[in-house]
Amino acid sequence: MRRLLAVAFWSVIAAAFIGPGTVTTCASAGARFGPALLWALTFSTVACLVLQEASARITVLSGRTLGEALRPPRRGGVGASWMVATAAGAILLGCAAYEGGNILGAAAGVGLVAAVPPPLVAVALGAGAGTLLWLGSTRTVVRVMSVLVAVMGVAFLYTAAALRPVAGALVLGAVVPSVPAGAGLLVLGLVGTTVVPYNLFLGSGIAAGQRLDEMRFGLAVAIVLGGLISMAIVVVGSAVTGAFGYAELAGVLAARFGAWGRGLFAAGLFAAGFSSAITAPLAAAITARSLFSHSRAGRLWGERAWCYRAVWLAVLLVGVGLGATGVRPIPAIIAAQALNGVLLPLVAVFLLLVVNDRALLGDGGINRTPANFLTVAVCAVAVLLGAANLVRAVAAALALPAPTDRLVLWTAAAAVAALAVPTARALRRRRAG
Repeated sequence: MRRLLAVAFWSVIAAAFIGPGTVTTCASAGARFGPALLWALTFSTVACLVLQEASARITVLSGRTLGEALRPPRRGGVGASWMVATAAGAILLGCAAYEGGNILGAAAGVGLVAAVPPPLVAVALGAGAGTLLWLGSTRTVVRVMSVLVAVMGVAFLYTAAALRPVAGALVLGAVVPSVPAGAGLLVLGLVGTTVVPYNLFLGSGIAAGQRLDEMRFGLAVAIVLGGLISMAIVVVGSAVTGAFGYAELAGVLAARFGAWGRGLFAAGLFAAGFSSAITAPLAAAITARSLFSHSRAGRLWGERAWCYRAVWLAVLLVGVGLGATGVRPIPAIIAAQALNGVLLPLVAVFLLLVVNDRALLGDGGINRTPANFLTVAVCAVAVLLGAANLVRAVAAALALPAPTDRLVLWTAAAAVAALAVPTARALRRRRAG
């Protein structure tokens, strides 16, 4: 029973990374390339599990959240290091920018089955999310998330199974890497929609008081389930043969299965959007608390304290405003992508160093050699992904032509090479204690 409760508790991570952006990216991958890119989701699921386990393990074993471990020691001064400021800026801006997309995605799910004005839906969704966050504790929010993840799972997994894909093609696509022409950036997008920087702070922030074995079990099952749901969305997207869109996909499913096909997709899209509309403000507040709370300001960052509530309320209101007006926050999203392009590799490398810190975690808590090989591989891809997002964001911000796949990938590879030597040296020092 305790393990089942652990799965329900950690399903908040799956709810956080499966939002309308994930639905769009995965369904687009299926519509364009069928099951050929499922391997990217296999890798990104493993990568997400590696990084989330590391961030939660830091908290369980040391009692310090990821944000607290990231903060420099205070010596009478006030303020944060440039890395803390970058982390806070990227996560808070990113959560606010993408919250609008979460609200719009959930509203789109409602619009597929009912003729309700989107602004009215956006306000109602915001009111529902705000009420839950204001009145409920973090554990209450987590329980609601587990229900929404169950709805997503049933909707997308059942619909994918009803399409009766070829099992051999699914297995081949899931385990054999291939990059068809024009799929390079989409592969990075599939990884980036699963490995999200703010989820690392969210997972660490809620890990306090967890037992290590139950945390690992619950997190593993929840993230693998989230990966399977993402793969199911790819299969569902493969039903579209023309231009991709929510309405087009719902129309194809309705033509094949009748009203229940449209209804299941609408339910899955709504659950994805509404769950992310709750977790994004929650993650922003937990991240801000872990980065800026300290002993003298602890009372300001409790779940009922004004600083904590002000952060999630600001993110939620921005999202509702964007969702009600239908305006997509393109400049803010570009800025968030650029900041996250810096943040993701830094946090991933930082996690690699901390989970090898013998002084902090002890001999029993640090990574063993097999885990380090896997973590290093994940960090390398995080650097690739971060550099790619940064290059594309800079090009968009300067109104330059979209960079080619070759340019993006070569730039990202150069970033990996530049970080390899200093990271290896720091890793040896940490393991030496």
